[in-house]
Amino acid sequence: MNFKKIPKLKIGNLEAKIPIIQGGMAVGISLSGLASAVANAGGIGVIGTAGIGMLEPDAAKNFTEANKRALRKVIRKAKEMTRGIIGVNIMVALSDFYDMVKIVVEEKADLIFLGAGLPLKGLQMLVPDKLKKVKTKIVPIVSSSRAAKIIFQYWKKNYNHVPDAVVVEGPLAGGHLGFKKEQINNPDFTLEKILPEVISVIKPYEDEFDKGIPIIAAGGIYTGADIYKYIKLGAQGVQMATRFVTTYECDASIKFKETYLKCKKDDLMIIDSPVGLPGRAVKNKFLEEVSSGIRKPFKCSWKCLKTCNFKKAPYCIALALTNAQQGKLEDGFAFAGSNAYRADKIISVKELIANLSEEYEKA
Repeated sequence: MNFKKIPKLKIGNLEAKIPIIQGGMAVGISLSGLASAVANAGGIGVIGTAGIGMLEPDAAKNFTEANKRALRKVIRKAKEMTRGIIGVNIMVALSDFYDMVKIVVEEKADLIFLGAGLPLKGLQMLVPDKLKKVKTKIVPIVSSSRAAKIIFQYWKKNYNHVPDAVVVEGPLAGGHLGFKKEQINNPDFTLEKILPEVISVIKPYEDEFDKGIPIIAAGGIYTGADIYKYIKLGAQGVQMATRFVTTYECDASIKFKETYLKCKKDDLMIIDSPVGLPGRAVKNKFLEEVSSGIRKPFKCSWKCLKTCNFKKAPYCIALALTNAQQGKLEDGFAFAGSNAYRADKIISVKELIANLSEEYEKA
């Protein structure tokens, strides 16, 4: 593919031909199929880990082992399918967070994206020392300059090392959001506003540690013109997830993809997730029933998120999202970014990347 004007994205010794990271979509939406297709097209493909073991036959009995096995399997499969760059997205709030990080390092994935919490303690395994070289680059996902500052100060003091890049995610993203409900539509919390603030916090660390630390803009980025806009504002690349759902290679079922194709702007709603964070999803009967007080009975054999109060939760989010991934939307729902209603057809990843590059050039 000929990317004439669109810049490359460099993170340490990794170089993506185009500055696009496909956002990690957990509970089976971005697995080896989507991640390898994006990597093959010149971007960075990302596997989502939360609930990755839900599709294993012994998930109900042995969730920890099912998760570990599934993650290894998916990373290996993705690497077999591409020579491109593969990352893994892990929520810090996962109960098995450290196990998952360890597997990513052992399997030598190129990057690890750490969101839904501040990655601080116990992460020595990500830090290279004299004896071991860690291949995996570390990229925290933040929603404010304050969060970036806390992470960088802590890493400098405790590890004498800092992350290799940072994703700044604004409030228009899909799934769980790092904002309070009242901040989501507040102009003080837009991506345009928080991006320069994060850049100014990170800049001094580039000089101190003598390395480039690219800042990646995320949340509501949909077109090549959007990519151009955020690169003009100082980002070195973008992370996009919603736009990749309606591709042939996305690992979700066709019914899941159709929820995006059928959805209208008014169907996108902010929900209170059982894990204690607001999230953006496509309105459906399941969510309407939940908001009218109907409890969806479930057994929690494994508390997969530290913040989930499963005794009071009206439904199990991991189960609801797994059902949606498999097309059983009467028993689940689809997370989506603020632009999901703009999707009108299913295309290949290659075609999507070509379209984005063309839109970028026009912009």
